[in-house]
Amino acid sequence: MNKIGNRKIVLVGTGFVGMSMAYSLLTQRGIDELVLVDVNKDKAEGEAMDLSHGLPYAANSKMVIKSGGYEECADASVIVITAGAAQKPGQTRLELTAINTQIMKGISEEIKKSGFNGVIVVASNPVDIMTYVVQKVTGLPTNQVFGSGTMLDTARLRYMIGKYLDVNPNNVHGYIMGEHGDSSFISWTNSYIGSKSLLELLDEQGKGLEDLLEIYNEVRDAAYEIIEKKHATYYGIGLSLNRLVAAILNNEDLILSVSAYQNGEYGQKGLYIGVPAIVSRDGIRDILKLPLNEVDQCKFDQSCENIEKIIKETVDPLL
Repeated sequence: MNKIGNRKIVLVGTGFVGMSMAYSLLTQRGIDELVLVDVNKDKAEGEAMDLSHGLPYAANSKMVIKSGGYEECADASVIVITAGAAQKPGQTRLELTAINTQIMKGISEEIKKSGFNGVIVVASNPVDIMTYVVQKVTGLPTNQVFGSGTMLDTARLRYMIGKYLDVNPNNVHGYIMGEHGDSSFISWTNSYIGSKSLLELLDEQGKGLEDLLEIYNEVRDAAYEIIEKKHATYYGIGLSLNRLVAAILNNEDLILSVSAYQNGEYGQKGLYIGVPAIVSRDGIRDILKLPLNEVDQCKFDQSCENIEKIIKETVDPLL
């Protein structure tokens, strides 16, 4: 695969999510080139101009920002895909599947045609299924194609737990696992504050498990609430994608809850779903295998069944 040399990023999709990531990249050093690709070429060109005009005040004022076509993918290190139909108020991520499968198929065919052999990050919803589509169509190794998965869900969890316990969210260690959607879950037995068990800490403080259930419900429903209030969510996922790109470019071996291909690590195979994984220059270096109790394993299996059903009934016939 392409080695990280020119540190070039191609962003496919210049909507709210894509441009939130692109804007946040101006705060990051070490990126040589950012290319914006969109079916609306004028939009991509205008966004590139607007970002470029802020470069004198950016952390990396030497970054080249431009619009272009899929031929730009050939020598890129990382492609981030945010294109697709947006989630509407009251609409689940899974309801987006059919239309976005067609969009991802077309994008993936163009990427394959370019000869790209780097890392692809998918953020389009439903992200676990769209990541499956991109990997199937491009034919790239499964470790080089993965999705943003439950990174944003996990960030929301850590923020809310930190606020509840009055600790810095960076010291909250726990992951939302499963589908980036309504069947996601939290493995509370694998959640820690610093190096102390979250459940033990709550017991010592006399706080009940019902508070944790309420926090999970807030995390699960956060996107619906934000969409109802402002029609879209984009800042949180934009920053999540920024962090993910940095982990790849800088070969950080960072553990993030991404949508990774399953090869039996949690008893499932052949699909993408949110699990903690080690992210490096080559994509997914390894999947972190947490000891799930019986309840959590059942939740994980059910989440996988939901995704497999959609793939079999809706996605595979379109591919």
